[in-house]
Parts: sequence; structure tokens; C-alpha cells
Amino acid sequence: MSAKRIYLTVALCAVVVYLGALWNQFALDDLAIIARNPLVSHASGIWRAFATSYWPPELGGRMYRPLVIATFAVDRLLDGTTWFHAVNLLWNAAAAVAVTALARRWSDDAGGLAAGLLFAVHPVHVEAVANVVGRAELMAALFVALAVYAALVRGFVVWSSFAWTLGLLCKENAAVAPALIAWGWLLGLARPERRQVARFVVSWVVVGALYGVVWVMLGHGATQYQSVAPMFVGVSPVAVRLTAVHGLADVARLLVFPLTLRVDYSPDERTAVTSPVDPRFAAGVVCLLLWAALLVVSWTRGRRLAAFGLGWAGIALLPVANLLYPTGVYVAERTLYLPSAGFVLAVTDWLAALPRAWLRPLVGALVLLTGIRTAARVPVWRDDASVAQSVVNDSPRSYVGHTRMTGLYLDQRDPARALAEARLAARIYQRDPWIYVTGSVAAFSVGQGGAADSLLDALERVCSGTCAVSYYRYEAAVARAHGYPVAADSLEARAERLAR
Repeated sequence: MSAKRIYLTVALCAVVVYLGALWNQFALDDLAIIARNPLVSHASGIWRAFATSYWPPELGGRMYRPLVIATFAVDRLLDGTTWFHAVNLLWNAAAAVAVTALARRWSDDAGGLAAGLLFAVHPVHVEAVANVVGRAELMAALFVALAVYAALVRGFVVWSSFAWTLGLLCKENAAVAPALIAWGWLLGLARPERRQVARFVVSWVVVGALYGVVWVMLGHGATQYQSVAPMFVGVSPVAVRLTAVHGLADVARLLVFPLTLRVDYSPDERTAVTSPVDPRFAAGVVCLLLWAALLVVSWTRGRRLAAFGLGWAGIALLPVANLLYPTGVYVAERTLYLPSAGFVLAVTDWLAALPRAWLRPLVGALVLLTGIRTAARVPVWRDDASVAQSVVNDSPRSYVGHTRMTGLYLDQRDPARALAEARLAARIYQRDPWIYVTGSVAAFSVGQGGAADSLLDALERVCSGTCAVSYYRYEAAVARAHGYPVAADSLEARAERLAR
């Protein structure tokens, strides 16, 4: 099969399994980042995005992903939600083709096709592809793969640095590209001269420094919204790392056997690990040791692509694994999009050792089964209500499902049921301000002012001062827009009293 046919086959496969996403609407963060974002609603957002944070100021003003916002602004000019999702499918196809090109370089046509197809249909990608804001993952992964290809295959400093810069403008995890390139050099996938290495290093320092300055100025956060995973709030740095190691067991399961998928991994679906003798910590350690053993075996047996893929997976996971620093999530399936590229490269190299008579039917069966799982998962992201219901069904012990149902019932003009859901969420987890502020809207709306005040008192125990004022003002605007004037007036009054 010619190279063009291989790339076309992979791209088509990446699109076909996600065709159901074309019927999806906006869900979860799509609403704040796209539907309600003034930058996206006007053509000027295409360039204004480069002078502001990813999250709107009223929601924290955090992160710097201007290229993603710019593409959303372009999409809004062209068409509605169907177009947004169609563009996501194209970015996913492009990333799959890039993975195919890398695999072909150190394998053969069959290996490249296998890697591309396995990446195209991997079920862990559904959140990144079917939820529009997941485009940040798709774009960053594509540009990282291009940066690695330009460096290791072509030896182009300028093009590799340019691709890396674009990746950084999409999502912070693109910062791993230089480490991936250095890992490839260490394995002997490319052997540049010292001067060439020096040019690469200088380009990384310059690009990284410039990006760091801009990120601190525009993406470091403007308000006091909680920006760490709920289970990490109030726990020690040691407990954060112990929990992060436990998270590796979830990561391994999602990469190797992604049958069970979840939108949410929050308390009490997952809780903090506080002791090294906890069996959950041991499970993570076993997965870490198994990864290390496979890496050593691949290296010593000369399976460079497998070693490169395993190293890629580990390096790409570091920024989102909570091992170096706590992040906003314990585990999120969308964040495994880039690490999974390394995983399929390693799997492809192992599969290549099989007799050719076995390779095709085995890869075909894997692609068929995972493709069916992926296509079946896409409708979960049909809209915000579908996602909320999936959290309740898939993660019944999580407080997040009840919190999201609170908002859903408020949208459906059923504040009594919304208040009941808020109370359920508060019983599970007591440190999320959103539980209390949305629950107060429901309480005010059913005439339970005392219950509303009690909820807001709880909020102020969790975050006081300007933090609480920010929650009050934001939710007051949402409540007024959704037809809850009494709640809006009450929240605004409380904000003014607290601000004084």
C-alpha cells in the first residue's frame, strides 16, 4: 500500500468512528469557553485571543491557549455546532496521520498503518474529540508530533521550533516536545552533530522563555477560583503524590483496556491516598514498575520504537499526572490523548514481532472492537444534560454528578429537585463552592431563604473574601439570565455586603 493510501485510510478511520459527534451540541466547558465567550462571538477574537487568558476573567482568567480560541472564533463565523465538531474530527485525523508518519519512519508501512489505526480509534480519545474544547488536546498533540518529526526525521531546527511554538499556544502540555526529541536522540533514532544539538537547545530556551513570560502575564490566574483537583484540597503534598501514583493504575487501565470510561473521577468515586501502605498506592507502584520493566526490556532488545513509545507515554504524562505539582484533575481521559500516541507506538513495535499472518487479523480485530467502543461512547457528549446523566450513571459515588444535576434542574425550571441534588452533593464533598452557590439559587427560588443563607455561609467557610464575591457575582449573572431574579438579587446583595 502506498504512503498516500496509508495516510488516507488512517484519516478516514479517524473521521468515521466520530461521525456521531456531528449531532452533538455544546457540553460542559464548551458553554463557558465557546457559547458564552465574547471572544468567540466576534471576528476580533481571532487576534484578541492572543492578548488574554483562555478562561474568561470572571471564571478565573487562567491558562493561555490563544490559538485554540482563535480557531473557535473562526468556526463561529462559518457555522454552528456541527461545524465546530466537524473541525475537531479533522484535527483528530491530522494527529492520527502524524502518528502514522512517525511509526512508518522507524517501522514499515504495515507498522505505520497499525499505529495510525489504533490511535485513530482508541476509546480514551472520545472526550477530547467529542467535546469541542478538547480541541486543545488535539492541536497540541498534532504540533508536538510535527515538532518531533521535524527534529528526529528531518533535522529541521526552525520548523521543529515553529511547530513547538504552535503547540504551546494550544495547551501547556506541549512543553514536553523538547524532552521527547532528546529522548529520541538518546535512543539513537537520530544522531545530530553537536552544533545541531546546540541550535535546538538555543531555540528551546528562547521559545520557552518567551512563552513563560507571556503565560505568567496572561495565563497565571486573575481570581481565586479553586484550581486543584477536589481530592487534593486540604491534603499534604505527600498525600497528593501518593494519590498521583494510585492514579497510574487508572491511566494504565484506560490505555490498555478502555472498556469502562468516565467523565468524572472526583470524590467519592476516587479519594485521596494518605498512606504508603494503602493497597491503592501499591497498585500504582506495580503499574509504574511494569512500565519501567517493559522500557528496559525494549531498550536492551533493541526495540527502539517500543522504547521510544514507552518513554513518550511517560514524558507526556508528567505534566498531567500530579507527580510534579497538583493539577485541576486527578485523572481526565482527555489528558491521555498525547500520552496514548507513545502507547500505540510501543504496541505497534511489539505487534511487528508477530508473524505477518497474525498481524493483520489481530490489528483488524483490535481496530474493530475499539472502534465500536469509541463510536458507542460519542453520544454521551450529545449535550450538557447527557453528560450530567452519564456522570450519575458511570460515577454514582461522585459529588460532581449531583452538582451538575443541580444546574440541569435549574435549567429545567425545577428548583426543588435542584436543591435536593445540591444537598446530596454537599453530603459527599464539602469543599466545592459551586455546590453551595448553585444550591442557594435553588433554595432562594423555592422560598427557603434560611436554607440558602446556610449554604452561602458554608461557601464562605470554604473560600472567603474576594473569592466568595467572585462566585456570588458570576452565579448572580447566570441566575438572572436563566430567569431567577430573586436569587440573583440576593446573591448580588450578599456580594456587595461582603465586598465592603
